[in-house]
Amino acid sequence: MLAVNDHSTSHSPPRHASSPANGRQHLGKEEETEKLLRSKDSAPTAVRTPIQQSPETPALPSYEPELDAAGSGDEEPATATCFDRSTSPTTALQRNKDAGYHKVGEEGVAKMHRFTVYETMSRFYLVGNDVLDRKYRVLKIDRTAGPEDLSVEEDEIVYTRKETNQILNAVDEGNKASGGLKIRCSAWGLLGFIRFTGSYYMLVITKRTQVAVIGGHFVYQIDGTELISLNSPNAPRSRAENHPEEARFVSTLSNLDLSRSFYFSYSYDITQSLQLNMIQEREAVGQGMSLRRPDYRTGMFVWNHHLLGPASKALRNTYDWCLPVIHGFVEQTHVSVHARSVSITVIARRSRCFAGARFLKRGANDAGYVANDVETEQIVSEAMTTSFHAPGPQFFANPMLTSYIQHRGSIPLLWTQDNSGVSPKPDIELNLVDPFFSAAALHFDNLFGRYGAPIYVLNLVKSRERTPRESILLKEYTNAITYLNQSLPDGKKILYKAWDMSRASKSRDQDVIGTLETIAKDIVSHTGFFRNGDGLYWTSLTQNGVARTNCIDCLDRTNAAQFMIGKCALGHQLHALGIIADETIDFDTELVTVLSHMYHSHGDMIAIQYGGSHLVNTMATYRKVNQWSSHSRDMVESFKRYYNNSFLDRQRQEAYNLFLGNYIYIQGQPMLWDLATDYYLHHADPRAWSERTRKDYIQWFTSAHLQERIMPNKLHPPGELRDKPLTFYDDYWFEYYKPSLLTTFNKMFPYKANSLRKYSSSKEGQDGGVETMPPQIKLNLSPGPQEKELSKKGVTIAEYPATVIPNDAHSITKNDEHLAKSPLTEQFQTLSQQHQPQTEAINPVPNSVQIPESSHKPEKGFKDKSAVTQWTLNQFVNNSLNPFVIETEADEYLRYINHPSNLPLVVSTNDSPNPNPDLEAYIRSNSPEFVSQLQSTEDDISDFTEFVDVGDDPLTVTDADTSKKRYKAYRQWLKGKSLFKQQRVDP
Repeated sequence: MLAVNDHSTSHSPPRHASSPANGRQHLGKEEETEKLLRSKDSAPTAVRTPIQQSPETPALPSYEPELDAAGSGDEEPATATCFDRSTSPTTALQRNKDAGYHKVGEEGVAKMHRFTVYETMSRFYLVGNDVLDRKYRVLKIDRTAGPEDLSVEEDEIVYTRKETNQILNAVDEGNKASGGLKIRCSAWGLLGFIRFTGSYYMLVITKRTQVAVIGGHFVYQIDGTELISLNSPNAPRSRAENHPEEARFVSTLSNLDLSRSFYFSYSYDITQSLQLNMIQEREAVGQGMSLRRPDYRTGMFVWNHHLLGPASKALRNTYDWCLPVIHGFVEQTHVSVHARSVSITVIARRSRCFAGARFLKRGANDAGYVANDVETEQIVSEAMTTSFHAPGPQFFANPMLTSYIQHRGSIPLLWTQDNSGVSPKPDIELNLVDPFFSAAALHFDNLFGRYGAPIYVLNLVKSRERTPRESILLKEYTNAITYLNQSLPDGKKILYKAWDMSRASKSRDQDVIGTLETIAKDIVSHTGFFRNGDGLYWTSLTQNGVARTNCIDCLDRTNAAQFMIGKCALGHQLHALGIIADETIDFDTELVTVLSHMYHSHGDMIAIQYGGSHLVNTMATYRKVNQWSSHSRDMVESFKRYYNNSFLDRQRQEAYNLFLGNYIYIQGQPMLWDLATDYYLHHADPRAWSERTRKDYIQWFTSAHLQERIMPNKLHPPGELRDKPLTFYDDYWFEYYKPSLLTTFNKMFPYKANSLRKYSSSKEGQDGGVETMPPQIKLNLSPGPQEKELSKKGVTIAEYPATVIPNDAHSITKNDEHLAKSPLTEQFQTLSQQHQPQTEAINPVPNSVQIPESSHKPEKGFKDKSAVTQWTLNQFVNNSLNPFVIETEADEYLRYINHPSNLPLVVSTNDSPNPNPDLEAYIRSNSPEFVSQLQSTEDDISDFTEFVDVGDDPLTVTDADTSKKRYKAYRQWLKGKSLFKQQRVDP
């Protein structure tokens, strides 16, 4: 039973103590509240009538979302609103005898969608409400419990808004002496509880954004979280700064940015694929189960599983309060194909097992889990229907739903790369040569259990290298597949395709896209795809098997291959929906452009999470349609990845290990930051190997995992459950349509969802898509500091002005008036006039270009010559993405354009009858005496001879070449010095 008095256990100072009379008055009010709660608890539980809103009950809250800077808002604000508690007197604690009460588990009671966190000196109160703001529940957390105890009391009574308000008023009245009841924060969900060295912490979601809708169920991205300490303010360990270990653990956890690429849903199991969800839901309906309640702690894609552990022990209905979250990528786009609205959703789920940064997590561990394990699902549906159900009703039988699943992951061998040196590509080492390939066997058995058979392995590592690196893994991986296939039955063997994609992309006679398209067709024909149906009028199709793609990092090449497989699957999905007649889609179509943008964003997010930077080689790189700006972008991303891998990956790895529960603090054991390696956090203790039961080296797979996935055909619940309404099995209606919320169309997520308009103005150099808008031409001469900050990314050239004011502030003479009518100027003016209607937001080009006065100030000299060429990473990125023209370059440009550009063609040595004065002066300025004085010294000739003397193999450096000037940096690198000067780092 929920207690409303905290004053008896609070540690309030003596000066807040109330008089005996006031104490008796408070106690009488609290006893009255306890009687109300006890009488409510003893109310009959068989009443199932809906709760009616009595005249005395306050009206349901109706709030308008806050508008952003642009004047538009969402259906719901990003930050949750608090419970609107009124301060009515406690004498109003009267029980409504005509009201019916629900308990948890009865019809219509589901998860909480919004929370308000209240606190007193000794307790936290979580007040949760459903999506309609009509049913409320209360969770009480004791702050005075021991550091190792999590004391949580879950009230199973479902309250009305009026009753919740009365309970909170009673708690506030009972704790007046210790400060009363205060609002701590509002939240959209509870992620769980975590403990370091002291008391527990509670992690809540404070901000969210809608990113997708699947079957009427919204998917949200986490935009903000708050870590709340459950320790009492008066406890000796209440301040983290008094305990440096605790403070450092909190700081380490903050290195994991939970506001990026973490997603959740209230009513849709986002941790599983659409096919698996539909199979399990239909099985549950056939068994007469109203709600399927899985245990998310066992899922390999549930990233807060460690935080759910204490919650599952303290709560009876854990997932009514806590939400499972995934880490990866979610994006949804609506397009129109032949006048039919189609929704395309790409979901990437990163595995929590053996998770980490690029060079710190390679290959597989002894349990068979691989690094950078990501499941990518492509859902294509027709947006005419909202729910998962078909008319009838036929539960979870909507035939307009299709999906296709792919998998990427590191090569399942025991190998590592040591990045402690300065090399951007460290050597690859096979740590253990296992003749039975135990790690690979466990990995593929896990894939069979998740996706069925066959497994199509697409290996894109390099096959020919000067110094063997990737080719070492190619040979070992091929041997592993050959060994494992010996025991698999026919028709279930692992299909293996090895192709050196990097070498093919650099060759002029190989078509990378054509080869990938051929491979993609072969893959989809073997694995199939999922199409929902009722089994009568619409045949259900299931995907059996998966395409497993990998390169050395599972980033650039892998993402390009997955896009081609997704493009092939998209044609099959649209054909199954009856939208297109053929199963193929042309490459140069708007639909494929949209899909390429989605997979490019998908690859960028996966690359940031694992490698620390965006994709280095995009789809445009392999299509060989790069512009000059793409090369600069690729170079910048390479430097970003090198910098993150060298300096920041260890911090990210510590945050991963702490959040995922790989490291748990134990008194007397080393601290997380004191560990030389986290090998034993992800691998089993070698001393325990002898106690484990080894799997059969021949029968290494589980036979049940090879069974074909079949969609159940039984769609109607048995017995009395047949008459239950649809909301008894799926509560999507209220979540999607929000009948209690007043909104407008332009604020609804389906109206604002991504469409083709989002990609209509994208450019090749920015996101890898097809350029559909012409570039704007603008010239910027020596911008000031403020102009550099406000300038957009990219190189822009403006229209050449008719009048130029040079730095000496005098006009150009009339002899140069012809420059205003030069062909180059007319071309710039023509382009500017053509592009002007499409760029309304761009300011008109001024008639004159002036050099700012600030550019005339002399620059401060450098004491050290090496500091002149010293660039840090931030300076390099800023100068690459925001180029500008300095004063000396502007003067050189003015001198260049002032030179006569209409010189006649020289066809003879005779003087022209009408020579140009400027030309004649220029020719006579170089006298024969001056030309005769131009002589080369012996040192110049020897240096030139040495420079042009190139051996038969110019890429090989011999001992005789080390003394040459061109190999000075190479000699320093051999001595162990860095190729890049690192003298100072920007803050």
